[in-house]
Amino acid sequence: MATAPFAPTPVVLHSCYIAVQRPTEFFVDEHVLMHILSGSFVIFVAGAEQTYRSGDTILLTRHQLMKGTKYPEPGGEFNSVSLVLDQATLRGLHHLAPGPIVRPQLPQPVVALPRHPLFGDLARSIIAYNAGQAIPQLPALKAQEAVVLLLHLQPELRHVLFDFSEPGKLDLAQYMAQHFSFNLGLKQFAYLTGRSLATFKRDFVKLFHVSPSRWLQQKRLEEAHYLLQAKKRKPSDVYLEVGFENLSHFSTAFKKQFGFNPSQVQGSVA
Repeated sequence: MATAPFAPTPVVLHSCYIAVQRPTEFFVDEHVLMHILSGSFVIFVAGAEQTYRSGDTILLTRHQLMKGTKYPEPGGEFNSVSLVLDQATLRGLHHLAPGPIVRPQLPQPVVALPRHPLFGDLARSIIAYNAGQAIPQLPALKAQEAVVLLLHLQPELRHVLFDFSEPGKLDLAQYMAQHFSFNLGLKQFAYLTGRSLATFKRDFVKLFHVSPSRWLQQKRLEEAHYLLQAKKRKPSDVYLEVGFENLSHFSTAFKKQFGFNPSQVQGSVA
């Protein structure tokens, strides 16, 4: 993890779509401040779905697994600006709100922020700067502006922004039940549940009486069968949603598990 006192170039992301984006999964490694200028963003995280719309500003907290779909306005576009508030940048801004940090047991994956015109002004100013010649110092200044605004509107966010600790040990059964469909390696699951890889495997077998790899495949295939049969989904839509990398591997594993191809499930759409 970077420990430099200040990051000179925080990452700025500008998303613009005129068609519905295919649902995608993503790992939020660093805090991300997002302002939606138009359209809507549906986020699925920890078993719950939430929709954010034009004018909304959200903080995606670090070390979270999420899935999301971006929808353009009818006849228009989806437009958002995101600013990555990485740990190096935040360490350099800790002086803005010094003091002890109280770490929540279960960090909130998405923090919906109060509507304020300055969030929109910040997003539009970032777009304006990016439209012209890039000035290397500006992203860092915009990150500082964003943090000052966040602390002004919600001072308690200091406990989120300036918590530089690693993930704590989480309830393994609960976490895996909520996140099994994410296409992650065992090392990443171990890290996100606050364990070494060896401890993760040991705890997993003790809890589920099967290896993590075997459990993940069985769980994903069971979920796929449910989506195909009960929800009448297409195999080509399901395999990514349940955590498989490609349709061929999914079809092979599915037939080995159930004895027939995904397209042969009663109720599914070929």
